[in-house]
Amino acid sequence: MAELVETLSSFNPAERKDAREQLASIAAFPAENQWVNMHLHTFFSYNGEGWSPSRIAYEMKKLGLYSAAICDFDVLEGMEEFLEAADLFRLRSAVAMESRVFFKEYANCDINSPGENGVFYFMGMGFVNRPTPGSDAEKTLSAMLTSSHARNRAVIQRINAKLTEFQLDYDRDVLPLTPKGNATERHIIAAYNALAVKACGSVEKAAQAWAALFGTDIAETVAKAQNTNAFNEFLRGKLIKRGGIGYEKPTEASFPPLETVIRFILDCRAIPMTAWLDGDSDGEKDPVAQLECLAAKGVQAVNIIPDRNWNFKDDAVKARKTAALAAYVKAAQALDMPINVGTEGNKPGQRLVDGFDSPELSPYLQLFNHDAAVFVGHTRLLRFADLSLTDAKCDTIFKNKKARNSFFASVGALPCPTLKQLDDLKEMGPEKAFSTISYAAAQGSWD
Repeated sequence: MAELVETLSSFNPAERKDAREQLASIAAFPAENQWVNMHLHTFFSYNGEGWSPSRIAYEMKKLGLYSAAICDFDVLEGMEEFLEAADLFRLRSAVAMESRVFFKEYANCDINSPGENGVFYFMGMGFVNRPTPGSDAEKTLSAMLTSSHARNRAVIQRINAKLTEFQLDYDRDVLPLTPKGNATERHIIAAYNALAVKACGSVEKAAQAWAALFGTDIAETVAKAQNTNAFNEFLRGKLIKRGGIGYEKPTEASFPPLETVIRFILDCRAIPMTAWLDGDSDGEKDPVAQLECLAAKGVQAVNIIPDRNWNFKDDAVKARKTAALAAYVKAAQALDMPINVGTEGNKPGQRLVDGFDSPELSPYLQLFNHDAAVFVGHTRLLRFADLSLTDAKCDTIFKNKKARNSFFASVGALPCPTLKQLDDLKEMGPEKAFSTISYAAAQGSWD
């Protein structure tokens, strides 16, 4: 059993498929609860535990979660696998994608990427198909990944220029850390850390070399290096983030325009989704103004990482963050924007599910659960009934966005279909599938 679970994250897709099929036939899972995690990166971008889409589906089902979603940077490589694995394990599911874009209306202030004016983490939610070959959407997706690679190579070149004992090679040292060549900043940092240890002969000597480069206290740096995960975060700050030796202030040309990425998401019939950090930046101090601006551009949902908005020991900080969270939730609800939440999973040891039983988050649990069902419902309807939450047709079917969201949530709230029921939905065609799903949603059951 343990070996099968580990094989779920093999870089070999055939091995992953065989492992998940075996596990689906023998694994026992707990009863379902109301908790969700709708934002988890896989190893197709960077997962802190090295987990594949299949492993994430398994682990979330093992926790008894109501629903889960993956969200990778600049690629949809995990989409088909996650949906298939979730179907096998009978887990409500959705697929998102994240990228960094340039938000021209906020070009002169920080938004949700600290220290980078105008740079904006942004998402699309509810992908079920890749862009049509040759389409503008496919070209945009390809350009996003190409741009990411170019930024990675450039930052490595700037860092290498400051190093004397070793040189990192992107193709040799970084890309092999990923199953499909989509490297992130965290892959680069892990590669630098490993290369330094190899070149210097030990963790201690490598830390001494870093201390000399950064001008930090040698003893403190050596002590930090004993915890690989924490030291990687230290290196990331010193090498890549603002003030780091490889940092270069981004410009409008560094990232795709927000409007281009929104158009790509809509062309894929997914849901454009803004991302909220914590309300501390100038760009987030007026959530109403920001969300109204984004809504006018076609954004229809929001994403929050709850842990950043309440989990602090300092009572004053906690009070400020939770007040900002409440204001943001209120602003999103006023625009009938469903709220997506999750933990990201992009650091080793990160929690697998948010603390929904905390006094700060428990008041939002029903809301987050309902809105997760909206995204699951969108995914089901788009997969089988050819209906997206963003389709213009929704304006004629539903009297307003609240009614639309309620219907999609009722579809997402349905239990996970059996594999036989899924096959039946595929075979009956979109029109009949829509009627079947609508009836089931009204009854609250597939029977």
